[in-house]
Amino acid sequence: MQRVVLEDGETRVSLLSLGARTQDWTLATPAGPRPVILGHADPDAYRRDPYFLGAIVGRVANRIGGAAYDGHRLVANDGPHQLHGGPGGLWAVNWRLEAEGPRRARFSYRSPEGEMGFPGTVDFTVTVTLDGMRLTYDMRALPDRETPVSLAQHNYYRLGTAPRGRICADRRLARDGAGIMGGDVLPAGPLDLREGGSLPVAADDFLVFEKARDPDAPVAELRGDGLRMRMWSDQPGAQLYSGHNLGAPFTPRDGLCLEPSGYPNAVNVPGFPSVLASPERPYRQVLSVAIEAD
Repeated sequence: MQRVVLEDGETRVSLLSLGARTQDWTLATPAGPRPVILGHADPDAYRRDPYFLGAIVGRVANRIGGAAYDGHRLVANDGPHQLHGGPGGLWAVNWRLEAEGPRRARFSYRSPEGEMGFPGTVDFTVTVTLDGMRLTYDMRALPDRETPVSLAQHNYYRLGTAPRGRICADRRLARDGAGIMGGDVLPAGPLDLREGGSLPVAADDFLVFEKARDPDAPVAELRGDGLRMRMWSDQPGAQLYSGHNLGAPFTPRDGLCLEPSGYPNAVNVPGFPSVLASPERPYRQVLSVAIEAD
């Protein structure tokens, strides 16, 4: 397992090749260095971690109902469904990790034809850049044939047990008891945080960002435990997970996830925006997160 540390001023970010993970992100505060995401100090602990801590997940993030689509049988790892690309998804493999200076590193991985049941060979790259207190993930994929790609970055942000803030999402995707999205798009309801408010203590929903949002403005601004987090994304929505099912060595709601991606289960729902990539339509996602003392 390789490890690279990015530094800009007194901000440090540690990256691991296993799962293209962000292991640690530490800010300097008046009280001393402060970690702002959940992580394991021992890199080997990630081999047993069930929470996808800090990983790039895919080939297709979130759940694919029945672990199948369009005649392709995928490898299930969530009952009969596939979650985050399956048991050997991108979060579980060892990427190549190279430093590109003190503030930038590059992950790369070639996913072979048939890995976890997906068609096509895909070359994945993730470039991570630290600029002050802002961390940017530039995620790309080039397949040799048409195949679904929808990545998500899976940090757990340490904003305390009662975070508040704003998310520019006006709708959410309906899901069944197994968390499978079936095609209905509902009003955000109690998850409508466009004007700000407290995040639910047990959220695990895909929020759809407003279509008319300013592309240069953050899609979310959250505060808690003396920190302020802002997030920018070019994706249509994000999974909001409050971390209420976290267990040892953590406790429930030790960290929350906001995971921009394409619509979950889009490969099985014709009305959802396509997540198919091809040599003519390569995949790209850019995610930026800034965290500072509030």
